[in-house]
Formats: sequence, structure tokens, C-alpha cells
Amino acid sequence: MEPEVVRAELVLPTHLSFKRMQMYEKYPKGQARGRHWKHLKQILQAENFQNYPPDEPNYVNIESPPSMHPCKRICDITGFEAPYSDPRTNLRYAGADVFKLVRSLPNEYVQRYLALRNAAVVLK
Repeated sequence: MEPEVVRAELVLPTHLSFKRMQMYEKYPKGQARGRHWKHLKQILQAENFQNYPPDEPNYVNIESPPSMHPCKRICDITGFEAPYSDPRTNLRYAGADVFKLVRSLPNEYVQRYLALRNAAVVLK
């Protein structure tokens, strides 16, 4: 006797849960793809900023109270973050090689660097 052969059709679902959706399934023809960015005028109209109190910051009035965090200390020579400051010249520096340069600067250059960050001090 021969075993009976059974034919079965394998039916797969159109979307498998573990696979990513295809773009044509996600966005049918004529539908926008992805995120739309709003222009400032559209944001202002949607926000209805006229009803906000005048002291509350919003897109029209960008003035806000001063930050409560201390400002970053930046090296006067390189522009990197400066964990150190020279007690003699009062300049901030980022590392040992910059410190050598700070100590070799003439007084007039030191005054110019200090004036750039509004910390000009008369050095003796």
C-alpha cells in the first residue's frame, strides 16, 4: 500500500509581525511620508500666543529669566573648557601647554584677553 499524498496550500499572512512594514503599506499612494515641519507662522497661529501672560516666555517673546546654572568656564586662548585659572594673570587655561603660553604673554596681551570677556583688571 502506498501512503496517501496530501496536498496542502501554505497560506502566509500579508504582514508578518516580526518584519518591518513596507513603505507602500505604511503610506498608501497620495499620503504624506514622514514628519512635516511647521513654519514659525503656523506655530504662532496654533499656539494662540495672544492669550498668554506677557511675562511668560513663548515664541514671540523669547526673553526668559537668567539661567540658574553657572556659565561654563572657557579657556581664553584655545576656546576649550578650562578647569584652571592663572592666579597671577587671571586668565583661564585648559592645560599645561597653554599655561606655559599664558605665563609668557606680555601684560598688554593679557589685558586684551581679559577685555574680551569683560574681566579687565589692572595688573601690577
